[in-house]
Formats: sequence, structure tokens, C-alpha cells
Amino acid sequence: MTTDSQEPAPPVRVLVVDDQRLIRDGIASLLSIRPGIAVVGTAVDGRDAVAKALELSPDVVLMDVRMPEMDGVEAVAVLRGRAPECSVVMLTTFDDEEYVVQALRAGAHGYLLKDLPAEELAHAVRLAHAGVTQLDSSVTRHLTAALPSPSPADAPPAVSLSPRETDILRLLAHGHTNREIAARLYLSEGTVKNHVSRILTRLALRDRTQAALRARDLGLL
Repeated sequence: MTTDSQEPAPPVRVLVVDDQRLIRDGIASLLSIRPGIAVVGTAVDGRDAVAKALELSPDVVLMDVRMPEMDGVEAVAVLRGRAPECSVVMLTTFDDEEYVVQALRAGAHGYLLKDLPAEELAHAVRLAHAGVTQLDSSVTRHLTAALPSPSPADAPPAVSLSPRETDILRLLAHGHTNREIAARLYLSEGTVKNHVSRILTRLALRDRTQAALRARDLGLL
């Protein structure tokens, strides 16, 4: 008789950063009861976040934007250099495009708003740990609308996408996860993942954020 000796995957280690105690403790409590997630600590501002991240080595840092001492954007830039293995996701109430651009340029792996359901937040943590860049759908709309339309000289070279790839790119650009796209198009999540990888390769894009911007350039939004 054989037994399955495969070890379960270790939980995703999360550090929650927010200057408001009620919000900080609430997010930590909600995530701590989700399967596959372990909240290893909390921090009260960006400076504290850097110190705790270096001490605790979290896989994912959920970072507020506006905080005293050191704000979230500055903390992301510091962690990018000192703890590049951490995936930092901004979790905030501010969907201003300036904050989004600054955070992404600093090295954030996503920008989400605090009003999302607890299960979606847990799913976002797992996706961040898997290397998937995520933008809230409203953030994506603000960001793409704020950017100027490209001139003909700056327009990306034409690349022919299949109707299915076009549908997936449009949904991706609106901030939907692979799971949500799969449900909408009646596909398996693995099939959607393969399509997304193929789209990024064909369009010579680095991540989903660039894909959202390219979708705007292609007139899909």
C-alpha cells in the first residue's frame, strides 16, 4: 500500500501595513482565517513596513498609500531594492491615477481598493505570490483614461489577435482575474492562463498592466 507523501504547499506569508489600527487589525484578522494564508505581522507606516519585511521575510506585503513617516510608495521603492523577493500590493481607498502610476513605477505588483470582499482579497494575495500583477477595475479605467492617446508615429505595430484572444485581452484590461475571465467565457482557468501568456508574448508585453494599456491603444476599452 502506498501513501501520498506530497507535502502541502506552505502558506503565503503576509505583512499588513496601514496606519489606522482598526483597518490594519481587521484586514489581518480576515486574512488569518483564510486557507493557505498566514499573517506574519503588521506595520504602522512605511518605515515600520521596511523593518518588519526585512525581519519577517513575508511573501506578500499589503501596503497602504498615505501614511506618516514614510508613505507606501516610498516604502515600495525601498523594498524593491532591499527585499525584491516580496510582492507588494497597494491596498488603499485612493484610486487617483497619480498614486497608481507612482506605485507601479516604484515596483508595486498591484493596486487594489479596500472595498473588495475578503475572499477576493485572499485570492489577490495568492495571485500576487504567484507573480500576477493586479489592478482594480476602476483603477484600470482611471489610469487608461488619464493617458494621452498615442499619435500614429507612437502607435504599437499591428498584431493580429484571434477573436478569443481579443475577448480575453479586453476582460484582462478591465481588471478581471483569470478565474473571472474563465467563468465569463466558459473556459478552464488553465486555458485562460495559456491565452494570457500567449497574448503577452505576441504583443511583447511584460505583464497585465502593460496589457491593459495596450488594450486601450487598440481601442478595446
